[in-house]
Amino acid sequence: MDFDTTLAEAWIRAIAAAVEKEQARLTELDSAIGDGDHGSNLRRGFAAVLTALDGPRPVGPGAVLTKTGTTLISKVGGASGPLYGKAFRAVGAALPEPAGPAAVAEALAAGLDAVRALGKAEPGDKTIVDAWTPAVAAFRTAAAAGASLPEAAEAAAEAAERGARDTVPLQARKGRASYLGERSIGHQDPGATSTALIFRTLADTTTA
Repeated sequence: MDFDTTLAEAWIRAIAAAVEKEQARLTELDSAIGDGDHGSNLRRGFAAVLTALDGPRPVGPGAVLTKTGTTLISKVGGASGPLYGKAFRAVGAALPEPAGPAAVAEALAAGLDAVRALGKAEPGDKTIVDAWTPAVAAFRTAAAAGASLPEAAEAAAEAAERGARDTVPLQARKGRASYLGERSIGHQDPGATSTALIFRTLADTTTA
């Protein structure tokens, strides 16, 4: 299985459905240590992405993800729009057609680089990076070992979910949550949680 246009579009539509389903949870997490708008912002952003994808169909998986990123940047407020927008644009720009597991791993790594460049965050700062970093590492390791795309995506999803859970004991050092200091400890980061959601939908989509 390669990552092609059909799979790229299915992934984005699955993210939109997952965000719709998990909006309340994401908002609850963000209400504890942020502005309380993470779920609603992502819901609005991916609704706009679906509208964009219902128009002229992008040609190639990279074009699908680039269009997704561009739409998120233009439609989502707060930090999540620019971060996820630039991430998806970077993944799209780095994705060849068709793309096997190794190429997908490197494209996802490009997305991580974009997030880190914009947010200036490192692992341990209690951000998106804490889920995206282990996901990329797991995807790369699986791909290098000869795993199929579904197997590599599942490994990445599990790593992202662990990374999100591992933000609970961390003190936030970036973003709105950092203003809380020690009071940010004991809460799961909403950005890391939505990142885990994105990687879980990728795994689910590749096995559908």
